[in-house]
Amino acid sequence: MIFDKNIAQQTAKHLLQINAIKLNPENPFIWASGWRSPIYCDNRIILSYPKLRSFLSDALAMKINKDFSRPFIIAGVATGAIGIGMLVAQKLDLPFIYVRPEPKKHGQKNQIEGQFSAGESVLVIEDLISTGKSSLKAVNILKEAGAEILGMMALFTYGFDIAEKSFKKEKIKLKTLTNYQYLLSEALVEEKITNLQLENLKTWRKNPSKWSFTED
Repeated sequence: MIFDKNIAQQTAKHLLQINAIKLNPENPFIWASGWRSPIYCDNRIILSYPKLRSFLSDALAMKINKDFSRPFIIAGVATGAIGIGMLVAQKLDLPFIYVRPEPKKHGQKNQIEGQFSAGESVLVIEDLISTGKSSLKAVNILKEAGAEILGMMALFTYGFDIAEKSFKKEKIKLKTLTNYQYLLSEALVEEKITNLQLENLKTWRKNPSKWSFTED
């Protein structure tokens, strides 16, 4: 799933440095699913840092250029991956579209925005993979519109079993720049977490729906 260890380490380091990913085991965040989480990820912040967004879009573009034969379209998943997806498409000189979670309420009521025709090949860009539900929903919207899905490239994944099983079931190839393991390693090096917190954070990823922080 990770294609370059150095890029994975650098990506995790940068995301921590700009607080795109925050770790707080003692005062967990509450996700929309109701899960209590010691981590919160908002990769939209990347767009405010020119050097970092260039590094990440270059890394994605490099991998895409190596692994996929043209022509194809880059599709960003709204809203988090619109910015980074468009940057990647610009670097590769490829068309760009994005996929809404729901059809637009007015006008043409589009769910896929941009120029797209059935039968065209599409590579999907995502900023974050958690359970995989919203990411695969976008994939299926494209499929229903007649797209041939080449795969998905994402910035970060928690590596939940439910996501890995879902991508495997849908036969969608997934590659990410970095993941939860690299994130924890870099957080320890950067002294953003202690060894005790590290163990609790590892426990959370194994069973996020039932996790609670313990001090010993």
